[in-house]
Amino acid sequence: MSATRKGLAVRLGGWSTRHRKTAIIGWLLFVVVVAVAGGVSGSRQMTNSENGAGDSARAEKILEDAGLQTPAGEMVMLRSDRPDGWRAAARDLSARLERTGETARVQPPVRSESGREALVTFELRGDPDTAGERVGPVVDAVERTEAAHRGIEVYEFGDATAQHILDGMLTDDLKKAELTAVPLALGILLVVFGALVAALLPVLLGVTACVGTFGLLAFASREVPLFDSTNSVMFLVGLAVGVDYSLFYLRRERDERAAGRDAATALRIAAATSGRAVLISGVTVILAMAGMFLSGLMLFKGFAVATILVVLMAMLGSVTVLPATLSWLGDRIDAGRVPLLNRRRKKSARAAGGVSGRLMRPVLARPKLFAAVSGALLLVLCAPALGMKTEQLGLEKQFGSDAAITVAYQEITGAFPGGPAPAEVVLRSGDIGSPRFAAAVADLKKELAASGEFGRTVEVETYRTRGVARIEVPLAGDGGNATSRHALDTLQEDLVPRILGPVSDQVHVGGDLAANRDFNDQLKTDIAPVFLFIAAVTFVLMLLCFRSLPIAIVSILLNLLSVGAAYGTMTAVFQHGWGAELLGTEPAGAIESWMPLFVLVILFGLSMDYHVFVVSRIREAHARGLATRDAIREGIRTTAGPVTGAAAIMVVVFAVYALLRMQDMQQMGVGLAVAVLVDATLVRMVLLPSAMALLGERTWYLPRALRRLPSVSHGEEPVERPRPPLVGADR
Repeated sequence: MSATRKGLAVRLGGWSTRHRKTAIIGWLLFVVVVAVAGGVSGSRQMTNSENGAGDSARAEKILEDAGLQTPAGEMVMLRSDRPDGWRAAARDLSARLERTGETARVQPPVRSESGREALVTFELRGDPDTAGERVGPVVDAVERTEAAHRGIEVYEFGDATAQHILDGMLTDDLKKAELTAVPLALGILLVVFGALVAALLPVLLGVTACVGTFGLLAFASREVPLFDSTNSVMFLVGLAVGVDYSLFYLRRERDERAAGRDAATALRIAAATSGRAVLISGVTVILAMAGMFLSGLMLFKGFAVATILVVLMAMLGSVTVLPATLSWLGDRIDAGRVPLLNRRRKKSARAAGGVSGRLMRPVLARPKLFAAVSGALLLVLCAPALGMKTEQLGLEKQFGSDAAITVAYQEITGAFPGGPAPAEVVLRSGDIGSPRFAAAVADLKKELAASGEFGRTVEVETYRTRGVARIEVPLAGDGGNATSRHALDTLQEDLVPRILGPVSDQVHVGGDLAANRDFNDQLKTDIAPVFLFIAAVTFVLMLLCFRSLPIAIVSILLNLLSVGAAYGTMTAVFQHGWGAELLGTEPAGAIESWMPLFVLVILFGLSMDYHVFVVSRIREAHARGLATRDAIREGIRTTAGPVTGAAAIMVVVFAVYALLRMQDMQQMGVGLAVAVLVDATLVRMVLLPSAMALLGERTWYLPRALRRLPSVSHGEEPVERPRPPLVGADR
């Protein structure tokens, strides 16, 4: 038996097949136990300071350390067709709000400059994190007020209403993604295998890996708190990776059985080849995801924990539970054959090799032309990314312009600039309550009013026993445009340090706009070290796997082109609006700020799945004595089927997220789906072989100084074909 067959994947597969009941029942028990235990314990969500960065995060930290929480603020705007025609409705609204028992600090209405609008602000009692669950009576009171006063338009916006809508949308969208992605993946696997049991097995392993990770994440969140979208991201990656790993393993086992191997030998070969490929691919993805720990943002550390755990679960399930299940099922894995699909599968398997073979002839005959054309196409896809703008998308952009909450936000902002998104000055001082402090606050109010860059309703809250004060300052503009940004600069760089600095031990400026800017600034700082780490990991891994400097360099360049294509597509669709209507969405004018770094990490990890699988087959053929161009042709032909099936599943799973309602989920789905599609077709089928053909035998060049590096094989090594059985022998 070869050294490859004695590797870790073979040992794990061998133990699992010998103890298949233990492996299968143990896996199921583990998944159930951790899922139930995690559900009971619950997950810890990020606090505002943990989810932020810079000065705004320090402002939130002061409030949290003092045991203060920013209350869930709400505002209702009343509009009449004549000046002051809203007064009766405003009195009625205030009374109804008080009677709900859920509100506090209902303020007298603020009159707009035209006199036709009034703004009533208030807060919800209790924990602001659960305000969305308790806002129902308040919404009902607002609706009854509008119904009782004809001719009065009513618009409500605030933390609680937005949270209520967002929580419902996230829950509904996640259910939609799960209920859509799983059947679609199952449908593709039915086409690939032509049998129901064989198609169900990878899906079941992928889903159980995700379910188990949900539970593990609950415990991990005690150390690394989670963001709202973390579970969605985990499910997205886990289902795609889990199904793909199982597909590669199962496909190899089925191919060996079809070639005449007995069941035990087929499983050993599958473990020695695809099993080891799964381990190397999984480790690669995990290392790439670990790059997110270099970020200064807790958001990415949560993403790193979630994706590492789910890839680890999928990888372990594929090399233990899968061979145990295959050993138990035997040829019953082909049960539930679908005749039409089974015939089509055989035809498509032959066609895949035929199509790739026909494609390789012109590509290898004219590699310069195909390298230039495919490279140019990729650069065209990348081009829009040069103008990419990023920001933390506000709720009004997440929901779309037609959503009631978006309309309310725009109407309130138009009549009362800065109202929905004021800046927040938070300070700690031993002088709070002193005449000196009161004089400084009075001076601040005067200068704010004189500057013309701020709203009139400056609210001051002091907590003398805690030594903390909070000042809300409405910004001119819509809360995010150039006017608002200039006002924030004036407040942050001049007024606050000059006036409040002398009476404060610590003073920081927060609020939505400040948090958005601080978050983006941190991301710009993060992306360089994260990219360098991932590129270094990829480079070293390729050197170890293929002992080739050109392949290591080409791997990074090809990955960058795939990532660039994703960036360009996201920018074109969601920033410029090209083709947005086809997806049932609209341009937000910017890309969600965490998306570029996230997509970079995910794609650098996932693209190695196909890249290593394809290049290892090419190297295998070359090691058997084929010339480089012949090895390229054979490697592409033999991997075309599995790569096509695996890529189709990933594209479908990611595309499901592109059809959800949340703007950031749509951006993630489109970016990842396009990148995987481009990576598995244009990059791996055209640009990679043409680049290797141009390099020729130099493809395998390794400088003398690097020849002492250990060799790490991918595991897809040639396996001798079975000998014909002796007459009368028991097969």
